[in-house]
Amino acid sequence: MIDALIAGRLYGQAQQRQGQSGSHYVTCKLRVALADGDTIFCNVIAFDDDLQEALLALGDGDAISLSGALTPKIWEDKQGNTRPAVDLIAHAILTVYDVQKKREALQVDDLN
Repeated sequence: MIDALIAGRLYGQAQQRQGQSGSHYVTCKLRVALADGDTIFCNVIAFDDDLQEALLALGDGDAISLSGALTPKIWEDKQGNTRPAVDLIAHAILTVYDVQKKREALQVDDLN
């Protein structure tokens, strides 16, 4: 297992699904920029209720950072070219909205 912190932009909308046991989880895709200017997709799954809620509140193109267990993969496109991808079981999230909330909370504390 690779413990990773990955940052990218949400690709499409997060989707809530139900497992066979009746439990809910959320899946989504991130488009992640690489150093050479290329991008890869990160397939994300989240089981934590708070994390699911945060992912569902985001929209296509929102910047996001996630941490969790990372698994590298390879997939083949329609032309037969192999491309890298990664799967992430997310444990924690950080978005621009979270940073704004923390800054606002710090300003309120400073005033008191």
